[in-house]
Amino acid sequence: MSEIEVLTFGCRLNLAEGESVRAAAGEADDLIIVNSCAVTGEAVRQAEKAVRRAHRDRPEARIVVTGCAAQLEPDRFAAMAGVSRVLGNAEKLRPESYRRGSNAHVADIFADRSVPLPATTFAGRSRAFVQVQAGCEHRCTFCIIPFARGHGRSVPADVAVDRIAALVDSGAREVVLTGVDLTGYGADLAEPLSLGRLVERILRTVPALPRLRLSSIDTVEIDPLLAELISSEPRLMPHLHLSLQSGDDMILKRMRRRHGRDVAIRTVAALKALRPDLTIGADLIAGFPTETAAMAANSLSLIEECDIVFAHVFPFSPRAGTPAARMPQVEPEVARERARTLREASAARRATWLGGLIGTRQRVLMERGGTGHADNFAKVRPAVAEVEAGAIVDLRIVAVDGDTLVGVAA
Repeated sequence: MSEIEVLTFGCRLNLAEGESVRAAAGEADDLIIVNSCAVTGEAVRQAEKAVRRAHRDRPEARIVVTGCAAQLEPDRFAAMAGVSRVLGNAEKLRPESYRRGSNAHVADIFADRSVPLPATTFAGRSRAFVQVQAGCEHRCTFCIIPFARGHGRSVPADVAVDRIAALVDSGAREVVLTGVDLTGYGADLAEPLSLGRLVERILRTVPALPRLRLSSIDTVEIDPLLAELISSEPRLMPHLHLSLQSGDDMILKRMRRRHGRDVAIRTVAALKALRPDLTIGADLIAGFPTETAAMAANSLSLIEECDIVFAHVFPFSPRAGTPAARMPQVEPEVARERARTLREASAARRATWLGGLIGTRQRVLMERGGTGHADNFAKVRPAVAEVEAGAIVDLRIVAVDGDTLVGVAA
């Protein structure tokens, strides 16, 4: 019986669910699961390419397509050669969905009120992604994901803590909390709980966990306790990835975002004043409908004002069914050029930041492939000796090689 192959695309939440999908599928012969993303049209096309490649390379295998693209466009994937089943985001986590002859396909995601259960295995990696939240109650005008993920649902704190403790017992050295709307965690629980309270409970009740990291969060939902923990708790990594999307107030309003430019700048400044080693990543969309050159310049200057060293930049891609798809569009080539400018600015900022780390001492979690990540999420590799994956080592940084720091034993 061959091993189940899970091909995961998209966000850290999908990565976290990849292990849950593998566990749900159980023991199956010649099974390929494509866990798709739908955040952009290009993401959907990548899933289609993966299906075609899998069918070409392993024509005898059963191919199951699931994830956000499958939830939104099941017929599109069902019609592809080699696809034996299409599963929605709720169905993909149920073992019965993978049995031959099962009728489980794609149901109304908004009818799903089940709570996602984090996986307790992580395929031998040093870092484990743990889903503590699913769904989203917000309706940004560019985003199709709430229609693929449904209503906001939170994993009870005691369940999350137990799963994280099990992962640490099995060797995880870092846990990354994920969710569709991570900072919206806990609002739906019988006794509402903030993300800050969950983080506090994890750190207090799982003392053997060396490192806890957050995936993408929203600036307006950073509760006071979470801000305090970010600024003062050494086991909570000093790296935040913010869902900013734009640096222009009018575009933010047309996106239906809940923050303004000044909120983003003030939030970052306040946190960095309390924890100077804090590093910032951000999602930014270039060429949103109606964006002018002056508006694009506001996003560009945000990279400097928020000290963004890890920028995930997307040229705007209209998604059918969203309000932004009906707005006056920016020419695709203009959007791509603005995206290129944003990426170059972030790369220059990152290069300066990395250069400034030469001579510093960094604590690095080693991963497979001979590299690892420092607390601040800088990628690091030892200069000489090979270090075992899972080890946390102190390295003195002596050089920069592209986007990777080079270190020697401190």
